[in-house]
Amino acid sequence: MTNEDNAKPAEAAARPDLPDVAGEHLEEGTDLGAIQIHNNVIAIIARLSALKVPGVVEMSGSIVDGIAGMIGKKSLDRGIRVDLDDNTVTVELHVVLEYGVRIPQVAWQLQNEVRQAVGQMTGKNVRAVNVVVQSVRLPDENKPVLKEGCAP
Repeated sequence: MTNEDNAKPAEAAARPDLPDVAGEHLEEGTDLGAIQIHNNVIAIIARLSALKVPGVVEMSGSIVDGIAGMIGKKSLDRGIRVDLDDNTVTVELHVVLEYGVRIPQVAWQLQNEVRQAVGQMTGKNVRAVNVVVQSVRLPDENKPVLKEGCAP
């Protein structure tokens, strides 16, 4: 037996028939079987609910997410970190907001929307939703800029 075998959580040891996959959380307690919710599923739920909040332009990912985007892989959990501890979830959102919005108000609404969506869809207690504002962007920054004298 190696040190890695000793480091497996008690849940996996109690249920050797289930795969030990990083990022998955094992739920027990039903006679029908086990339920596993991957961290990416929680991150996608958080992303979709966060993007519905007025003033949120996009989620801001890491350098790794940027490189993956250049080669064509789009990550639906970009800019979101999910930590599971027993049956509680902590979500960290990295966002880009529209210039001119009231940042505390948008952040508060983000926290509420994400907490409610993750809680309703997964049945887990959301301990915290931490919002990190990475940048602000002008509303028309994505539109092409026309040179003077050029007709649209």
